[in-house]
Amino acid sequence: MTDSEKLDLLLKQMWAMDERFMQMDDRFSQMDDRFTQLDNRLMKLENGVTDIRLTLENEIGPNIRRVAEGHLDLSRKLDEALKVENEKEMLIIRVNTLENEMRRMKDKVNSFA
Repeated sequence: MTDSEKLDLLLKQMWAMDERFMQMDDRFSQMDDRFTQLDNRLMKLENGVTDIRLTLENEIGPNIRRVAEGHLDLSRKLDEALKVENEKEMLIIRVNTLENEMRRMKDKVNSFA
């Protein structure tokens, strides 16, 4: 093999290596793009989670407490209304009993007359 042939072979090998390096560089560029996309998606996800946490902390939690307090007030008012209703029922029973006793007394008085 002559020096010229060796040099040609060496140049071909160098071109092949250069082509492989270029392919590797392209692959690294693609990987870098993918990592950038992944990083962007992760940032969006983190921002979304932060928004959800802030909404839970600043809006939903206090609103749930307000609703619970309102239900507690309604429950108290219902208990008061039921208490009045129970007293009313007892008074109606008592009036009926007194009316019956009064009717019986009238009947007794009329029977003496």
